[in-house]
Amino acid sequence: MSHTAAGRHAWTGPTVEDLGGGVHRIPLPLPIEGLKAVNVYAITDPAGVDLIDAGIALLPARERLTAALRQLGYELGDVRNFFVTHIHIDHYSLAIELRKAFRTVVSLGEEERANLIATREMVNGSRRGRFFGIESLHRLGAWDLAREFATQDGRPPAIVDWEDPDHWVTDGTDLDLRTRTLRAVHTPGHTRGHLVYHDAAAGIMFAGDHVLPHITPSIGFEAAGNRMALRDYLSSLARTLALPDARLLPAHGPVTGSTHERVNELLAHHDLRLAETHDAVRAGNATPYEVARAIKWTRRHRLFSELDLFSRMQAVNETAAHLEVLAVRGELTRTLSPEGADVYQTAAREN
Repeated sequence: MSHTAAGRHAWTGPTVEDLGGGVHRIPLPLPIEGLKAVNVYAITDPAGVDLIDAGIALLPARERLTAALRQLGYELGDVRNFFVTHIHIDHYSLAIELRKAFRTVVSLGEEERANLIATREMVNGSRRGRFFGIESLHRLGAWDLAREFATQDGRPPAIVDWEDPDHWVTDGTDLDLRTRTLRAVHTPGHTRGHLVYHDAAAGIMFAGDHVLPHITPSIGFEAAGNRMALRDYLSSLARTLALPDARLLPAHGPVTGSTHERVNELLAHHDLRLAETHDAVRAGNATPYEVARAIKWTRRHRLFSELDLFSRMQAVNETAAHLEVLAVRGELTRTLSPEGADVYQTAAREN
């Protein structure tokens, strides 16, 4: 690994980072290719500790969290609350596991109800054995990918029971944590119920996966599905800019100085991606699968064919999200092919 790459991933190491004011960043390990850790943030006071996000319900993460809390002078039983930013397994599942032993209170955004129901259906119910993102591949013209996934075990990991939280948090709720007040702000896009927790007095934002410093958050990667995930995400970014700027405390990546700076970079990225997507349709690519194959991916500008199977599935779904925004703006039109795939073409006013 180069020194540059090593520096870029330094945040994933086991060191607890003191951010001042009783706030600490605790990176927990993840068994995910390309995403090696998730940040859990501990907000401490003499009576106990509250955590923003929880990590994945696997033994290495639990052991790392236990050791980090002990370093700060706490045990797992001293955790009063898990304030979870969204439903994904690397944020929610360890909170549910620890609640069984320690009765810790788990809070989640109320708009995640649909995702929780859909995830249960994938694990145990009517959609058993399917994984979100895969079901839409035929509609997006990605029959080749669908055939590849048919040979895979596509079930989501049944690490925990996907239980309800203790509290469903509504947009604008003020959370009194004794030493500070956090405002829960609904920021859909990454998932439909994603929340960020904003501490205006301290000038910090616990951003979850809404704003990440090194990577672009995946859009609409959720069990319930959302055709308009990118529209929602762009609106959420604009809403974040309307809040006072704050230090960015992300779920993946190092802490940085300005949330607004990164939000503007993300908006510029999606403007560029929308233009590239539009150009690919003008060049004759019609289905989301065809468009995804025509553009480059990741910061290394890789070909679609160079991505792994899971990343190709995500790429097709994210391309579809960009095409939907262009359609809503009136720049493209969407029809259905005889095979049942979404087909896009430039709007009549451009022809």
